[in-house]
Amino acid sequence: MYSPTPEDWHEANRAKWDERVPIHVASEFYDLDTFRAGKDALRDFELAEVGDVGGRSLLHLQCHIGLDTLSWARHGASRVVGLDFSEPAVETARSLAADMGLSQERAAFVAADVYDAAEAVPDGSYDIVYTGGGALNWLPDIERWAETAASLVAPGGFLYVAEFHPLTDSLDDETGSRVVHDYFVRDPWVDTHPGTYADLDAATVHNRSVEWVHPVGEVVTALAKAGLRIEFLHEHDASLFPRYGALQRHEDGYYRFPADRPRVPLMYSVKASRPA
Repeated sequence: MYSPTPEDWHEANRAKWDERVPIHVASEFYDLDTFRAGKDALRDFELAEVGDVGGRSLLHLQCHIGLDTLSWARHGASRVVGLDFSEPAVETARSLAADMGLSQERAAFVAADVYDAAEAVPDGSYDIVYTGGGALNWLPDIERWAETAASLVAPGGFLYVAEFHPLTDSLDDETGSRVVHDYFVRDPWVDTHPGTYADLDAATVHNRSVEWVHPVGEVVTALAKAGLRIEFLHEHDASLFPRYGALQRHEDGYYRFPADRPRVPLMYSVKASRPA
């Protein structure tokens, strides 16, 4: 349900994520044994749009347990830094980095709020600042996020965002064919469902979370106001999970509407650069 922002939104969200870290670590969804053996956690469109990261530094904001962060290291990034507000998630990421034989100079992880990233991360700027799916919805102030993220982009570098399209929050859960929620809503959605996307049946205690919808125009405008040049905005007809009952899994692992259904954007990606 949509409601005014609870005063304890930050504490509620962190308690939820802290509790779910061990569930995710043990889940088939993340399959850490396969990841340790070399499986890539990144999506093909991200790799294509970000391009060669060889010899470049990369900061991953809201990195959770670090699989995407460490995958960028596997693709040749000279130094990766992951930041997340969950201490258990950061501890897990550090353990995975150690399992991969990566020193702290090559892969470092910091426990801090994303709004405090500029003060918390070890370097003043990075060639690439990255954030992946399911991150921006946890933040109430997208302009503050954009200013923080932009401040960490080195001259000649860029910010890359891959996110679930906010339109998906407006559609009905079963068919994804009806608009049932306001796309421009300002109040957050307060959810109380137990479990987690990685294990829907997991027994959980901290089930209240607070999330915001940020229209695509709001995100792009915030990045431009923060001094970055928008290189592209791409919308994608595929999702990483079956958001609606009508979505079908394809051979490439993505979920899409059936061929006889009109398509809507399910994800989007943005690249925004800082002039050299």
